[in-house]
Amino acid sequence: MASWGRADFEAFRNLQEKIQSLKDIDMDAFCTECSKEIAARLLSLVVRRTPVGKYPSGSGKVGGTLRRGWGAVADINVVKEGDTYTVTVINPVEYASYVEFGHRTRNGGYVEPQLMLTISEEKLKNAIPKLLERKVKKKLMEALSGGN
Repeated sequence: MASWGRADFEAFRNLQEKIQSLKDIDMDAFCTECSKEIAARLLSLVVRRTPVGKYPSGSGKVGGTLRRGWGAVADINVVKEGDTYTVTVINPVEYASYVEFGHRTRNGGYVEPQLMLTISEEKLKNAIPKLLERKVKKKLMEALSGGN
């Protein structure tokens, strides 16, 4: 009878153990971390797009209230509902929606919308898949190299 030779399956056993360690990854924490990073990137984009009021010197007014109104990155709160992670990005400045979506004026005119949040969301939607792919790849490499 022919002999097939010897095989060392230690590498396969190690790979199996590493794959089993993927179960130990806290997916909720990982998804929350990803959600926070996406929200932080959105805030970064929207703050840059938010217009700042320009007032004549001596008027006593200072522009930038709307821009400062966007929440800080440290304030990002992620809510999990079922399989969905939700982050609410708001600007509590009372006139934020008028600047975002435009508005009529008393004399019958119209102020064009700035769409700072809308455009920022659209830009970010295109970048999210690549961002998540990098984060998942990094997490897999950490797990397969032995460090969680």
